[in-house]
Amino acid sequence: MSQTLKAVRGTRDLLPPETALWNRIEATARAVFARYNFGEIRTPIFEDTSLFARSVGEETDIVSKEMYTWEDRARAQSEKAQSLTLRPENTAGVVRAYIEHKLGETGQLQKLYYIGPQFRRERPQKGRYRQFWQIGAEVIGPPSAGSESPLRDAEVLEMLATLLDELGITGWTLELNSVGSAADRARYNEVLRAALIPLAPKMCADCRRRAVTNPLRVLDCKIPEDQPVIELLPKIGDSLDEDSKKHFAAVIVALDAAGVPYTLNSRLVRGLDYYTRTTFEFAHGGLGAQNALLGGGRYDGLSEAIGGPKAPGIGFAMGLDRLVLTLQGADQVQKAAPPKVAYIAPLGENLNAAALVLARELRRAGLSVELGDGSFRLKKSFEAADKIARRIVILGEDELQSGILTVKDFATGIQTKVPRAELAAFLAR
Repeated sequence: MSQTLKAVRGTRDLLPPETALWNRIEATARAVFARYNFGEIRTPIFEDTSLFARSVGEETDIVSKEMYTWEDRARAQSEKAQSLTLRPENTAGVVRAYIEHKLGETGQLQKLYYIGPQFRRERPQKGRYRQFWQIGAEVIGPPSAGSESPLRDAEVLEMLATLLDELGITGWTLELNSVGSAADRARYNEVLRAALIPLAPKMCADCRRRAVTNPLRVLDCKIPEDQPVIELLPKIGDSLDEDSKKHFAAVIVALDAAGVPYTLNSRLVRGLDYYTRTTFEFAHGGLGAQNALLGGGRYDGLSEAIGGPKAPGIGFAMGLDRLVLTLQGADQVQKAAPPKVAYIAPLGENLNAAALVLARELRRAGLSVELGDGSFRLKKSFEAADKIARRIVILGEDELQSGILTVKDFATGIQTKVPRAELAAFLAR
């Protein structure tokens, strides 16, 4: 007997009724983004590998350990095979599209969002998969369009607070930091490198390597035994220039005015090399140790790093898997998948076509109905209807000829005769 095929490790199938909750999250996000004037962008799920090496950073765990990369077969003997990678994140692809399609030449601020799968070769665990879904958004444009303004940072953060509230997620927390300009980061890296000389030998192998190649990444370490050492390291806030301090202070003022709660975390640097100035993370206690719901930050030099014009930006990405876990913890799965308004039960196979016509009428009136089959006995139709619908609509020869339908409500047990012309309105009540 051949082995039963299963989903590849780190991937999974999403099935009803859980997918109803996914759809509700996505629909809520689209509605909120529209109110803030964001439009949707859809980029390819694989890109040239160099895009991520140049943007995310070769010394990050994502690029050095986690990407799915392969050599694309050359089209001709004279051509070199191209290295391609399944996207591990979407910001780099959005900025690549911004450059390729010359969106900066419009002179307008581009506010773009995306919903789609990303891929990382990580150790699968609860809420973390090798194919995972993200909702994200980017605000990017020429400086003349106001893309460097701290108001853009505050607007994105206020929008995210609104989105989490409208999804029904309570008890979230927002942590903020500034990692400064590229010059600030370079200066801080040297300060860290010097501070780590006596401390790195006490840390994990990854931190010992990062202490030499990219000291800032040491702050990303999640090893519990390394945390007391990290607490001894200099803070990045002490290496910020006056412009970076002024920018971050303006973000704080705007958030205070809007009433968005936050805490400052001087160790928050995020795991991508392209971040500058404002970085942030929303978390929720219901997720356990890995409690991040979403995160992001500003990336003022990313466009230039991949060959584009000066185009400061800020963005974020939220994991749908984490959001679903949070909402499931709040017992909202069934809220996302309400029962059908009605189940139509034809009394005989000769009435199947007429039942389809009736279902078509009700669905076009905006109602969600399930269609039974005339081969079922009436008892079986009632049992099937009771599992998925609020009411059952019986369609026999008498009902078809008279135009008066029999409707039974499962909650009350009441059976009602309803004229066909009034059926949609009756079921909608």
